[in-house]
Amino acid sequence: MKYFYNFLVFFLSLGLFNCELKKEKVPSDPDSITSVEIALAKPAPGWITGRVQKSQERLSRTKAGQLLWKSMEAHGSLANWYSNGPLYFRFTYKNLKTGGPDTFQTVDTWAARSRHQLASKPAIEYGWDGNKAWKHPADSGIAENPRFWALTPYYFVGVPFVLADEGIQLAYEGEITFEGNTYHQVRVTFGNGIGDAPDDFYVLYLDTKTSRVGGLRYVVSYPGFYAKGEHSEEKHMAYYGNQTVGGIVFPKTIKSFAWDGNKPGDQTVNINITDLSFKPGTPDAYFTIPEGSRVMEGYDFEDSKQ
Repeated sequence: MKYFYNFLVFFLSLGLFNCELKKEKVPSDPDSITSVEIALAKPAPGWITGRVQKSQERLSRTKAGQLLWKSMEAHGSLANWYSNGPLYFRFTYKNLKTGGPDTFQTVDTWAARSRHQLASKPAIEYGWDGNKAWKHPADSGIAENPRFWALTPYYFVGVPFVLADEGIQLAYEGEITFEGNTYHQVRVTFGNGIGDAPDDFYVLYLDTKTSRVGGLRYVVSYPGFYAKGEHSEEKHMAYYGNQTVGGIVFPKTIKSFAWDGNKPGDQTVNINITDLSFKPGTPDAYFTIPEGSRVMEGYDFEDSKQ
């Protein structure tokens, strides 16, 4: 389930940020509380309005774009998504054969920075600072590839909003039925040289009645896992349940299935999404690389596993 990473490139261009100073009380020692100034990451004035207007204008030009816009409205609106601040959640991923990551994470929804804590060992962290992936402590033996996994869960959880940016190409592919529901299919591809894995593609399932996301199909071509020109087999993901936080509708559970070219096969992965909240008071410095971290220079650490 190693994908969605190439959405990252679209957020790296969102660097027009300023900082809001907010007075907060933080403990300086067990016996005292000191008032300090904490810089909060915040888009420049007018950024959200401009981003939403440009997205709506661009998406209105095609049927596929119109369906995506309608889906974002059905999930709570793009303006609301950007206005809520950093997103916090627990993402419990279980490959039914091999297991997988289980982390608490905070994601900057404006600039796609992230920071994870392992649920089993919160002192072990990894993330993406907007330019590089890292893990902390430097000698921690995490199984996951930080550069890939730092944002992968966010894009599972953030569909359809993460598909609103420039550089993403959309095409309508008709309807499909799954588990008694009918969905519009919108194919998502990327321009040449976009992201780490421009050969990825996704087929988004949008419910014909509610416009909400019911799932998607995908392939992975991330170069940390696959040689140039190669990619994973196509898989199918299905979204189940709803939970609304900050006016945004999220899934509760995601299941992944093998895809035989016409229909889903056996289930391979189960994902639970819990502890959702928005954290507008998150300090900007929270997303910087902690001292004592090991920084990834390429697509993988030599001791990482897929």
